[in-house]
Amino acid sequence: MTSGEPMTGVLIGVAMVVALAVLWLVFEGLKSRQKKETLESQMNELRRDLQSVATAQAKSTGQMEAIATGVAQRLDSVTPALQEAVKNSAQITGQLASDAETRMAEELKNARDQISQIQRQLGEVHQASAQLSQAAETIEGILGGAKSRGSLGEITLERLLEDSLPPRLYAIQYRFSSGEAVDAVIFLRDKKLMAIDSKFPLDAYRRIASEGDAARRAFGNAVKGHADAISKKYIVPEEGTLDLALMFVPSESVYYELLMIADAKGQPLDAYCREKRVIAVSPNTLYAHLCVIAMGLRGMQTEENVRRLLDNLSGLEKHLEKFADKFAVMGTHLKNAAQSYSDADKLLEKTHDALEGMLAPDPAEPALENDQSLLRFTAEANSTAPAGSKKSA
Repeated sequence: MTSGEPMTGVLIGVAMVVALAVLWLVFEGLKSRQKKETLESQMNELRRDLQSVATAQAKSTGQMEAIATGVAQRLDSVTPALQEAVKNSAQITGQLASDAETRMAEELKNARDQISQIQRQLGEVHQASAQLSQAAETIEGILGGAKSRGSLGEITLERLLEDSLPPRLYAIQYRFSSGEAVDAVIFLRDKKLMAIDSKFPLDAYRRIASEGDAARRAFGNAVKGHADAISKKYIVPEEGTLDLALMFVPSESVYYELLMIADAKGQPLDAYCREKRVIAVSPNTLYAHLCVIAMGLRGMQTEENVRRLLDNLSGLEKHLEKFADKFAVMGTHLKNAAQSYSDADKLLEKTHDALEGMLAPDPAEPALENDQSLLRFTAEANSTAPAGSKKSA
């Protein structure tokens, strides 16, 4: 249905209402002829109304036709653009679909490559795990005895000392006057010693994996007993040791376990060791300690070199003061010599003038005058000559 059809229906309804009204008026006119004139006038009005309605309907129909024409024209102008947009949209959609398909193919390929790489890595991990298990079994066999474990700690400690300090700053198997021998000592300033023990009870730690909590408690007791022994045997201030000693733990995992374990009273093992003035160190922490010690020793050596340099500079200052005194005396002598030279030069000039006067061929009286002048000059020279010159004369 078009937009003009509702208007037409309305007009038809109005016409029917008007017709019904006419019929009703006719019926009333039949009842009363006296109202004939009134009926005729009303009929005329109805005719005029119908004519107005027809005119409005015609006008509305024209407007509807104009609107329909405008809409059709606009549809004609919009349709090509809409078709072009639909075409472009189809092309873009196709391109996007193609790009998505390409990306999906690349992602699938990358995923397959990564899965293959992960599978290879898993194979390598399994192989490495097998090799690690074999190595662990080998190490366990090597470290089966307490003596071997002690040797391993001593060797590791010795290597760390060799890598960190010059040989003159440490000693291996240093023996005290009591007869006890510590695995290593570090020589510090003022003839002080730092003792390092490497005989850590690894056998007690090895049993933790198989025996559980009971072995862990036994390990704690073994560490405490070892710390007591180190404190008693290797902290000897009367022989120059520091008021502490180092307990070398040759494994990082064992060192970590030592830090985590507490005794029956809840006191951590490392806290107990510190109370006994024993510091537990692992290979990494010992290396850090040795680096700090080496830096401190180099600093002390630099301080000693600076002190010697200052002493040498002080001695040099004294020599410079003596040299300055002698240089001043020499300057005085040179000044006196210069004055003596100037006086001697003047005397020589006067002597030369006097000799020229004596040798000149003048009459007898002038010659006598020259002789008298020479005598006066000689007297003046004797009175102005330096003391040394008079003595030499």
